[in-house]
Amino acid sequence: MSIKPARTRVAPSPTGHMHLGTARTALYDYLLAKKTGGQFILRIEDTDVSRTVPGTEQEIMDGLRWLGLEYDEGPDIGGAHGPYRQTDRRDIYQAHAKMLVDKGAAFPCFCTPERLEHVRQEQQKHKENPHYDGTCRNIDPAEAAHRIAAGEKHTIRFKMPHDGITIAHDHLRGDIATENKLINDYVLLKSDGLPTYHLAAMVDDHEMGITHVLRGSEWLGTFPLHVNIVRAFGWDEPIWIHLSVFLKPSGKGKLSKRDATTAIKDGYSVFVKDLHELGFTPEGVLNWMALMGWGVPEDDVMSLDQMIERFDIDSLTASPAAINFQKLDHFNGVHIRLLSTEELAARVKPIYTQAGFRVEDGTLFKVVPLIRERLVTLDDCIPFGGFFFLEDVTPDPQDLIAKGLDAKQSADVARKAHDVLAAVPEWTPAASEPPMRALVEQLGLGPNQVFGLVRVAVTGQKVSPPLFESMEVIGREKCLARIEKAIGTLESM
Repeated sequence: MSIKPARTRVAPSPTGHMHLGTARTALYDYLLAKKTGGQFILRIEDTDVSRTVPGTEQEIMDGLRWLGLEYDEGPDIGGAHGPYRQTDRRDIYQAHAKMLVDKGAAFPCFCTPERLEHVRQEQQKHKENPHYDGTCRNIDPAEAAHRIAAGEKHTIRFKMPHDGITIAHDHLRGDIATENKLINDYVLLKSDGLPTYHLAAMVDDHEMGITHVLRGSEWLGTFPLHVNIVRAFGWDEPIWIHLSVFLKPSGKGKLSKRDATTAIKDGYSVFVKDLHELGFTPEGVLNWMALMGWGVPEDDVMSLDQMIERFDIDSLTASPAAINFQKLDHFNGVHIRLLSTEELAARVKPIYTQAGFRVEDGTLFKVVPLIRERLVTLDDCIPFGGFFFLEDVTPDPQDLIAKGLDAKQSADVARKAHDVLAAVPEWTPAASEPPMRALVEQLGLGPNQVFGLVRVAVTGQKVSPPLFESMEVIGREKCLARIEKAIGTLESM
């Protein structure tokens, strides 16, 4: 780990929901920057205008902030190295493309899309890998300038050396050697004047002083090209880190859009916005995704501050990481239980109110300690605690019948329970539980039969937090009224 302050960036395209892969890259970028006292930057790579989806740029910014990954420079907050949207940097790319042409490292290409498609089809007929055939590579610069001045449409392509090899160094994988003849003359500047990733990202990383480029392994294929572009400008290379790929939950094959569709049906997602809406916590999501590609024990529970303290790029791994949603459940539950009562109450209150419950803070602060241990996601607060905020409950009549008894017998048990509870001096677990246990003994029944019946009567459901603690929160009057109602239901069956 270099002790020099690192400048890192996450550079998503606003073409869809922010994916877990982007979020993990942002997390590692953030950890490295904070660990070294550097800066973490958000850059929006929006040059693929046709695929840009309105609203997704804001979703990216909201998602990073929800995760707690506050960036130091970005499109909405500015900074010394802006603009931070690539469509606002068009002149910068055009100037750099011209620099490469002037150096002889790039050339104007006047080939039409129709001609390039014809060449591609011919190459496929001969079982060749599609590649640019070099038609415009050696056009005389004066002729090219004349054609450009005449308004002829053109792109700018990088002029890859045909001989020798390129050795590109990845921090996780070591040296990667590629024969130059296998690397295409890629387009750097499109005919509309906007750059491709190959030019824009290299220019921006240099102009913004990026010291470490962390990105997905899908860029390994064009890694030698990018290294050659940087070297053609004569710039120092950043430290390149191509992160591990995400695999399907089965561990077989790369995660696909179809897997994402399947996940949402099961209450999971690979998109940050969905995870937020599904009731996962930022702490749980961060902990879960941090360990997919970071060589630390898989069960380590860490806060963001603890991650910063421990982070080291030498501990990152290139090994593929299978998505394990059960691990997400585990970490989310752990981090929920680490929240204070006040903080957990603040997070579940909007969920209750959006579901139509009228929530009073005093009651909520009593409910949270009762449901905390049962929550896997914040949304679980509804099934485990919604009944606390209802004026009345209407249980399924069949659920009121105690196991091994009929409706009449269950009504008799409920009446006896009502009488016992009505007589307790204080409405506390310490006062109500002992006489109820004595009733169980007296009736010769099991606790599950008696307590289960009362539970359904007062909560409306078969599963709830501890019964007597729940009854204390609901209150004597409501509990006795609900048991009375249950007796009437049973007697009418």
